[in-house]
Amino acid sequence: QVRLVESGGGLVQPGESLRLSCVASGFSVGGFAMDWYRQAPGTQREYVASIDRGGYVGVADSLKGRFTISRDNAKNTVYLQINSLKVEDTAVYYCYCRLLNFWGQGTQVSVAS
Repeated sequence: QVRLVESGGGLVQPGESLRLSCVASGFSVGGFAMDWYRQAPGTQREYVASIDRGGYVGVADSLKGRFTISRDNAKNTVYLQINSLKVEDTAVYYCYCRLLNFWGQGTQVSVAS
């Protein structure tokens, strides 16, 4: 059974950092392209970052420099490191496997002073 479980979100102050985790089961993340998306209230879900089977990574242009995606095949986990958090980063962050067209349940990130 395919599952994606995100964690690591929370309420933080501007300028702080978070590392989000996406633990997969039912398939190996190393064999699939994996993405992170986010959705703020009242907006459409937007692309954040991706990592393909070969480890090539991509980050949305507006987020480069603060967001980093990585993968640990042994832990079957994909990570999203977010530094220098801003209020506008507040959103639910989702993990997505493109080939399987499968989404996780999301983890809430809230940034407020």
